[in-house]
Amino acid sequence: MSHPPPPLLPFQIAAEGRGAPPCKPGFSEDTYKVVLPDTVEEGRPLFHVDFLDCGRGAPVRMECNNPSDFRIEADGVVYAARSLQRSPQHALVLLVKAIDGTTQQQWTTQVRMEPPALSSQQVPDASVPPAGNTDLMEISFPSRRNSQLKRMKRDWVIPPINVPENSRGPFPQELVRIRSDHDKSRALRYSVTGPGADQPPTGIFIIDPISGELSVNKPLDREHISNFHLRAHAVDLNGNQVENPIDIVINVIDMNDNRPEFTHQIWNGTVPEGSKPGTFVMTVTSVDKDDPKTANGMLRYKILSQTPESPTSNMFTINNKTGGIITVAAGLDREKVPQYTLIIQATDMEGNPMYGLSNTATAVIRITDVNDNPPEFTAEMFSGEVRENRVNVIVANLTVTDKDQPNTPAWNAVYKITGGDSTGRFSVPTDPTTNEGLVTVVKPIDYETSRTFVLTVEAKNEVPLARGIHYPHLSTATVSIRVMDENESPYFEPNPKLIKLEEGLMPESALTIFTAQDPDRFMRQKITYSKLSDPANWLRIDPNTGRITTIATLDRESSYVKNNLYNATFMGLDDGKPPASGTGTLQIYLLDINDNAPKVFPQEAEICEKPEPNAINITAVDGDLNPNAGPFAFELAHRPFDVRRNWTITRISGDHAQVGLKIGFLESGIYEIPIIITDSGNLPMSNTSYLRVKVCQCDINGDCTDQQHIMAAGLGTGAIIAILLCIIILLILVLLFVVWMKRRDKERQAKQLLIDPEDDVRDNILKYDEEGGGEEDQDYDLSQLQQPDTLEPDAIKPVGIRRLDERPLHPEPQYPMRSAAPHPGDIGDFINEGLKAADNDPTAPPYDSLLVFDYEGSGSTAGSLSSLNSSSSGGDQDYDYLNDWGPRFRKLADMYGGCDD
Repeated sequence: MSHPPPPLLPFQIAAEGRGAPPCKPGFSEDTYKVVLPDTVEEGRPLFHVDFLDCGRGAPVRMECNNPSDFRIEADGVVYAARSLQRSPQHALVLLVKAIDGTTQQQWTTQVRMEPPALSSQQVPDASVPPAGNTDLMEISFPSRRNSQLKRMKRDWVIPPINVPENSRGPFPQELVRIRSDHDKSRALRYSVTGPGADQPPTGIFIIDPISGELSVNKPLDREHISNFHLRAHAVDLNGNQVENPIDIVINVIDMNDNRPEFTHQIWNGTVPEGSKPGTFVMTVTSVDKDDPKTANGMLRYKILSQTPESPTSNMFTINNKTGGIITVAAGLDREKVPQYTLIIQATDMEGNPMYGLSNTATAVIRITDVNDNPPEFTAEMFSGEVRENRVNVIVANLTVTDKDQPNTPAWNAVYKITGGDSTGRFSVPTDPTTNEGLVTVVKPIDYETSRTFVLTVEAKNEVPLARGIHYPHLSTATVSIRVMDENESPYFEPNPKLIKLEEGLMPESALTIFTAQDPDRFMRQKITYSKLSDPANWLRIDPNTGRITTIATLDRESSYVKNNLYNATFMGLDDGKPPASGTGTLQIYLLDINDNAPKVFPQEAEICEKPEPNAINITAVDGDLNPNAGPFAFELAHRPFDVRRNWTITRISGDHAQVGLKIGFLESGIYEIPIIITDSGNLPMSNTSYLRVKVCQCDINGDCTDQQHIMAAGLGTGAIIAILLCIIILLILVLLFVVWMKRRDKERQAKQLLIDPEDDVRDNILKYDEEGGGEEDQDYDLSQLQQPDTLEPDAIKPVGIRRLDERPLHPEPQYPMRSAAPHPGDIGDFINEGLKAADNDPTAPPYDSLLVFDYEGSGSTAGSLSSLNSSSSGGDQDYDYLNDWGPRFRKLADMYGGCDD
């Protein structure tokens, strides 16, 4: 359906293209040009665009991209939506869209609106012409003078060429024609250079070298490249430049082809509960890749929904330009609605719902807690009980409720005792888990003083309540506490108790009465007393009355007395259930009396035989205190008489004196000097002390050279004990050695003789286990060796003899074994048997050998044991084999085996 133009339009509208295909649905022209005055009134019709429907019959809806300034009706007439003040230097491009209401098919066209000033100068139109248009705008090179390549000042500036992005073609699409005035006289060639032509991205713009028609070869994307700067050239056929290059600017006109994008899909914000309307919450933002200077990139925000819709559906509002969210209604209550969820929409085209593109995001608004709910006790009265004298025990739990967020300062309760505890015996800390108040005893309570307590406790939060909210009556409670009686320990008063008296007090003397008191005034109880600590065992206490008497003499100089004080501890025990006890300390301050005689110190010293320059310095010691001690008087005793003759004593001070030799020389030795020392007591006490002095030879330094000076000084108790221990150890070692020797003799008696007596031609050296008598031989009567005639032959038992020189190579002869406990008369038989065995030993060397017997006595009546004179040595013995032993034994062979001479 065709819409005729309205009559008498005040402005001219001209089509730049006239070659549209016949009966093709769409606008009659792809581009329209309109001249508008500088000032346009609101509601005035401006121009008309014609839409061809080719008999489709379906209605179309007209829209424009700037609905805030222009309004288009269904018949294609465009009106001013408001009063406009146009710039006389710039043109405006308006996009008009036709939409099929049934198929949603769309057609677009553009209208170039120019001010009269630009139109009067006949500025070439830079709008995109339709394909095949022969009336292209021409851009001419400026004329030159004198054929020089000097750019001359132009009368006008070449306007930029505007090309809409995302054009559907067909391509290539002509833009402008470049021409030079010299093409009339000669053939020229045109070219363009720059990004988009011969530089990356190449191939976007091409030029016909003969006609000079500049075309675009593909759709443009403003978000990728918003403008192109090209340079046009004109040369002759020889390649000579005939014109100065001119600059051509191609602007890519923005289309609304990008939706707004939120920088975050979910936005989180907070606002305190109870906030007043207009309280800022947060700001949401989105971006649009389209040109922000046009309506395509101008965004508007709005709230689509609110969840939950309580207490109203419009608790928040949003600034449609900045995206700032603020509260718009009162009634935010975290205890009722802790969180709100908003769906936020951003729309371009300045929020036009018909033309603009939209996108959404989610805003989560959390309502933060404020202290708008005070703690309230669950009951007005609480009760508890506690035993007296107990501390750090919980007697009652106070429970409260608070609607604020748990475990926050607005929920945490703080308890304070406001009445009933003037002595500060209770405290109410808070249980951090349950928020309960724990009534705790912090000081001991005496049942005899207070039997009940009634406390007033107030509960508050850690932070103050919000403005305008007051604590209710239930924020205060009463706590009733009952005290239970317990059997308390008796106590001594005073404790410790100090008394003063002189030492030396005799046994069975009364000292004092030390009694305890029972704090349980409401119980009839009896207290018995006993002694806990009495280090010197001097005291006794009456179990019923507490009277303390002495059982021994009090001595201030005792090791149990420290700084004149003697401490004894006593216990008082009541008969309660269970019994309770208390302790008290009695301190006895002992006054000194003169009951100790002075003594000399040190008691041992050394001095040289020649006293000069040596002398002995002595000191008097007294267990008493002044004035019962020093100053002391020193003198030598009158007996023995040589003391005063040999020694002298000189007083140096009240406590010191010096002892020296009175004579020029005194022999070395140990001397005991009696010294009489008298103290200064009211009744003076004297004592004769002995100073043990060793007189010794001294070197040039005055030191004793006697090695026995340690013995002269005497042995102490420790040295004596050490000597005794050494003697005992030595005796034990001797005893063990004797036992070991007896066991060894028993083992030896079980062995056979190692010597074969049949082949021996000489006496051998025989050795018993121990020279001078073996261990078992010591049991014999050795006097029998002196008188062999008195031996009893029947009781003789041979004893084994062991060779020392060599071991026989052939079977050994059987030597007689000696009895373990022989008769003394066996010694003679034992010796004879040994002699016989030695004579018959063939392994013995041919010489007399020394025989070692168990006992070698002097003056024995026994005959010689030499094998040379033995009766058992027969003359028929053959000793010729000794000649084979070498020259040394030949003489022996002659002696034994030769003739009598």
